[in-house]
Amino acid sequence: MNLSRAQVSAWPNWVLFLLGIAAGGVGALAHAPANFAPAIIVPLIAMFLLLRVVRRTLQAASIGLAVGVGYFGATLNWITEPFQVDAANTGWMAPFALVLLAILLGLFWSAALALANWCGGQAWILVFSLTGAEILRAYLFTGFPWATPPQALVDSLAGQLLALGGPHGVTFALLMALAAVVSAKRLWSQGVLMVGALVPVLIPPAGGQAPLTEHMVRLVQPNAPQNEKWDPARIPVFINRQIEYTAAGSVPDLIVWPETALPYLVETAQPAFDVIAEAARGAPVVLGIQRSDDGVYYNSLVMLDATAQVTQTYDKHHLVPFGEYMPLPGLFRSLGIRALADRADSGYGRGPGPVVMDMGPLGAALPLICYEAVFAHDVGGTSVRPTFLMQLTNDAWFGVRSGPQQHLAQAQMRAIEQGLPLIRAANTGISAVIDPRGRVTASLALNEAGFLDATLPEPGAPTLYSLTGDLPWIWLVLAGLIVSVLHRFRTRHTPIDAPVLGA
Repeated sequence: MNLSRAQVSAWPNWVLFLLGIAAGGVGALAHAPANFAPAIIVPLIAMFLLLRVVRRTLQAASIGLAVGVGYFGATLNWITEPFQVDAANTGWMAPFALVLLAILLGLFWSAALALANWCGGQAWILVFSLTGAEILRAYLFTGFPWATPPQALVDSLAGQLLALGGPHGVTFALLMALAAVVSAKRLWSQGVLMVGALVPVLIPPAGGQAPLTEHMVRLVQPNAPQNEKWDPARIPVFINRQIEYTAAGSVPDLIVWPETALPYLVETAQPAFDVIAEAARGAPVVLGIQRSDDGVYYNSLVMLDATAQVTQTYDKHHLVPFGEYMPLPGLFRSLGIRALADRADSGYGRGPGPVVMDMGPLGAALPLICYEAVFAHDVGGTSVRPTFLMQLTNDAWFGVRSGPQQHLAQAQMRAIEQGLPLIRAANTGISAVIDPRGRVTASLALNEAGFLDATLPEPGAPTLYSLTGDLPWIWLVLAGLIVSVLHRFRTRHTPIDAPVLGA
C-alpha cells in the first residue's frame, strides 16, 4: 500500500508524536550499552521524513521535541545515578532530572525541525538547522554535547572523519548523506544511497597498530563506589589500595591516579604525598585532589616529584552544572538544594582554562578532569600542541553501566579529533590507553580494582580539525541558515502529494 504525504499528514498529532518518541528511543541503541551504531540513523532519518508530512511549524516543533525526548531520555538514563548516591536526600530528584534534561535537549531538535519547516520544509534546510542545533548544544549554557550522533561512530570508519571536521563536521556529513537518501526520487536509488551511508558506519577503521613510544604509564583504578568513597571507615581501604598498586612491579615512567583520589585538601595532604612518593620509587605521580584558596574550593590535580613535592597544579575549569556548582546558588540554597559534589554553598571555583603540563621525557600533557573531555572545543583550546591527552575521572557518579561507557566513547572522540593518544585513569573504570585513531589499546574493566601498565602511543600528525576547530562549521551553518531564511521569503512552501520513503 502506498502512503502519500497527504495521508500521513492527516494522522492525529499524537500518533506522529508517538512515532517520534519511538524513533528517538531506537536511536539510543547506537550508544552504550547496546553500541549498535547504525541505530543512530533512525531518529535522524525520521526527522527528515516527518518534515515532509508536517504542515505547520508548531506541529514540526512538537514532533522534533518528541524525537529528541525519546532519544536523549533513553540514551541519558544514567543521569539518574548521581541522585541515588544519597538516595534519602536526593533520590526524589532523579526522575525529574531525567525528564527535564530530555526535554531541554529535545528543544534543540524541536527548534531545528520547526525552523526547517518554517523555511520551506526542504531536506537541505534541516541539514543546516540540525547541525546548528548541535553546535548550540555544545556551547549554550556552558554546553552539554553528550550523545552527539558522531559519538556512536567512534569504533567505525566513519568516526575517523572526526580528524577532519570534528563532531560538527561529522554531524553535517551524516545529515547530508541522509538528506540525499530521502531526496532521491526512486526507491532503488534510496536503497543504494542508504547502503552507501551505512557501509562506513559498519566497517571498523583500517590500519595497523599505532607506533609506540618507549614510555610506560601506569593507570591506577581503586574502584571506590561513590556511596563509599567518602566513608571514613572505607577511605583507608581505597588509599592503601592505590598505594599498593603504585608500589607494584617495575617502576613506570608515569603513574596516574583518578579524579579526587585523595579525600584531603592539598594543604593538608603532605603526609600522604610522602607515602605516595615513596611507593612510586622515583616515578612522577599525577593524582586528583581538592584544594582551597582564600575560601574557594577547586577540583584539581597535582603532579608529585620524587621528593613528594607538588611541582604542578591544574584546576578544573569546565564544571558540571548542578553537580559542581549551582547556576543560581542563592535561589537554590533558599530551596535547600545544593550541587551534588560541591564543598561549599557556592560550589567549586573555576580554573583559568586549558593548560599544558610539562611531563619531562614524556613530553607535554593536556590535563582533563572528568567532564572536560566532553568538550571538543576545550580540548583544542591551547596554543601549544600537547604530546598526549591525560584524563582523570571519577565515573562512579555515572553508575555502573552505560554512563562510564559513553564517557569513554567521548574520550575516543577527542583522541581522533586531535590526532593524539589519550591516557585515562578512572576511579571505577574504564581506565584506558587510546591511540591517536581512537582505538582502545589497553584497558581495565568497569567496576574492577587494579592497575594497568601500558606503553604510551606516539602522537600523530596535527589533524585538520586540530588546526581549524569549530569555526569553519559555525560559519558554514550560519551561511546555510541565512540562505534558508532568504528561501523562506522568496518561495512559499506548497504541500505536494509526494510518496514517503518506504512506500
